Amino acid sequence: MPYETGEDDALPVRPDRRISSIDVVRAIALFGVLAVNLITEFRVSLFQQFLAPLVSGSWWDHAVETVVSVGLELKAFALFSILFGVGLAIQFERLAGNPSRGKLLVRRLLVLLGFGLVHLCLVWNGDILTEYALVGLLALPALYVPNRLVAYAGLVALVIYAALPLWLPPTFFWSGEAWLRQHVAEATLAYSRGNWAEVVRYNLCEIPDIIPLHLLVALRTFGLFLLGMALWRTGLLREPEHYRRWISGAAVLGLAVGFGMSVLDPPGPSSPFHAWSSIVSMTTTTAPVVLAIGYGATIVALFAFTGAWRVLRMFAPLGRMAFTNYLTQSLIFGWIFFGYGLGLIGRMSASHALVIGATVYLIQLVWSHWWLQRFRFGPVEWLWRTLMYGKRQPWRSSHGQAGLMPIRRGR
Repeated sequence: MPYETGEDDALPVRPDRRISSIDVVRAIALFGVLAVNLITEFRVSLFQQFLAPLVSGSWWDHAVETVVSVGLELKAFALFSILFGVGLAIQFERLAGNPSRGKLLVRRLLVLLGFGLVHLCLVWNGDILTEYALVGLLALPALYVPNRLVAYAGLVALVIYAALPLWLPPTFFWSGEAWLRQHVAEATLAYSRGNWAEVVRYNLCEIPDIIPLHLLVALRTFGLFLLGMALWRTGLLREPEHYRRWISGAAVLGLAVGFGMSVLDPPGPSSPFHAWSSIVSMTTTTAPVVLAIGYGATIVALFAFTGAWRVLRMFAPLGRMAFTNYLTQSLIFGWIFFGYGLGLIGRMSASHALVIGATVYLIQLVWSHWWLQRFRFGPVEWLWRTLMYGKRQPWRSSHGQAGLMPIRRGR
């Protein structure tokens, strides 16, 4: 049964038909992505995270770096990847009666690829949109496959991902620590002093050194997309009250096991080949996925089964505009840390950076509420849908459609 019935496929989903828990999880996952990007990839060169941590800084700075490393690094991206797979499955179901369904989904991902390439080349090379678009194109055929096979294929992809680094030589990524240190120094200088054209030029020069990391992570992204597709098809997110034990169990086990696995690999150099020659290291490679599932299940459980939904619903508008907010964060942080703005890369502590990030997030939360009281989509979401359908999407919101209500916690 399609996710939406009796409506034009190109029209937006009515607010009373949206499952708000998905928007809430997406919004909270976006904060995790913001924190990781800000602490490890805007504040310093993105290659700094593969070196031993600096000993300078206050205990607040060390606490922030530890929390981000253990609690959020890779976990937020894993949760976001699962949600992307959920989104692909929702679109597939909603277009069930459309003879151009496959063509529209391909176009949707090609448009995303266009956004990603612009973001990657002209704004910031820490972009994830390009990888999501390319891996999404590879994952699309799975939408036509029985759900059990999709879930098994996703698990197999994740197992191979966990073992793959054991077979890769360290030089697959770069030549060694000396190269890393030299590159970090050069990148910090280039990004902190360059004008926009110079920053873009160096940004493009770094991309070949980043590609091996994307190739490695792409297998995990593929597996998580498939798990997200399978998750949506189970009906768990549509009817959470029928799966209370499963959701609660996933929350408890995901958090307990995920954190336990994460602490087996204490914060330190996060080299993609660091200590991956042991069974323990393979376990910690899997930890982000387990913990991401725990995070997602916990948020869904709190939203669906407790009074916490009254607070959590505040995040739903930001989640509906996650694409716009993600790109806006890149523009803001680029101006703060790169030379065409304040040029603070390499000069800001982790704790101060997190305060700035939280402030930006809160402003986006308020702005998302304000925007969706007046418009049906975020601006980038509107453009994405318009280019996907080849039809100008309705822009203004009808009276009473936006705001905190109505909230749909499930069918």
